[in-house]
Amino acid sequence: MSELKSVRQAFGRGLTLAAEKQPSIVALVPDLTNSIGFGEFAEKFPERFIQTGIAEQNIVCVASGLAHVGKTPFMGAYAAFSPGRNWEQIRTTICINDQPVKIIGSHAGLTVGPDGETHQALEDIALMRVLPNMSVFAPADAVEAEQMALVLARYNHPAYVRYPRADMPLVFDNLYKFEIGKSYRIRDGRDVVIFTTGTMLAAVLEAAELLKLKKIDAAVVHFPTIKPLDEKSIVKYARKFSRVITVEEHQIAGGFGSAVAEVLSADQPTIQLRIGVNDQFGQSAAPDELLDFYGLTAPKIAKKIKTWYNV
Repeated sequence: MSELKSVRQAFGRGLTLAAEKQPSIVALVPDLTNSIGFGEFAEKFPERFIQTGIAEQNIVCVASGLAHVGKTPFMGAYAAFSPGRNWEQIRTTICINDQPVKIIGSHAGLTVGPDGETHQALEDIALMRVLPNMSVFAPADAVEAEQMALVLARYNHPAYVRYPRADMPLVFDNLYKFEIGKSYRIRDGRDVVIFTTGTMLAAVLEAAELLKLKKIDAAVVHFPTIKPLDEKSIVKYARKFSRVITVEEHQIAGGFGSAVAEVLSADQPTIQLRIGVNDQFGQSAAPDELLDFYGLTAPKIAKKIKTWYNV
């Protein structure tokens, strides 16, 4: 996992590949292009690329209208402003009408870095997973992001994808195939199971290796689809291990860990440790410094799990 690659550029590459075979695909951005990974698409399909200006609320209505007349819109912006600024328009024009608009929230989480708390979306999973008809996704690396774009191009419902500004370690190889609603067991273990999503997968795998040195053997299961959640897998692993950990680059309130807790409370009551940002905003610093400060590096994750496990 030493090689770092851009998740946003990989998603844009997948979008371009899909558009080569699917003329209905159009892309929309609010005064953004390369920074969210849509540069290749804009260069190859200028007649299918729309700049709306800095108008995140308006772009949702334009995208929904295009979907209504048979287009397949991919709408990209910074996650802090979409869905942060335009949630009501997403709810009313896209979700109520079940329009197949793909909403791409780039620069999600803490790894936006020096841009600070105004640009660090730590609430977007909570905002989007509560909406009827909306599916929610978070790729772990560039391979998965490219696959995700190809699959979502054929998905006939609203979807939200969050991905980071920072490059991420490669976890998957080119044989990997993404499927909507499926979780992936990445590491076997005997003592405890860690569920994770999106950017945290590489750190969680490293944390599992550190835990092994402390005689705690952790299984790791990755959930690139946050909604619809793979509930059968959650229940299966909870029954096997009796204790569950969730790790996410998001507020622990309302996020991926909360979604897991909802499943467990209904079907398999289980002790759970939720690791993420705990009721705080971000701040301006380098991505690595922020992940360390908020306890989302491999050593900090491993330490939290060890302390909790040994209680």
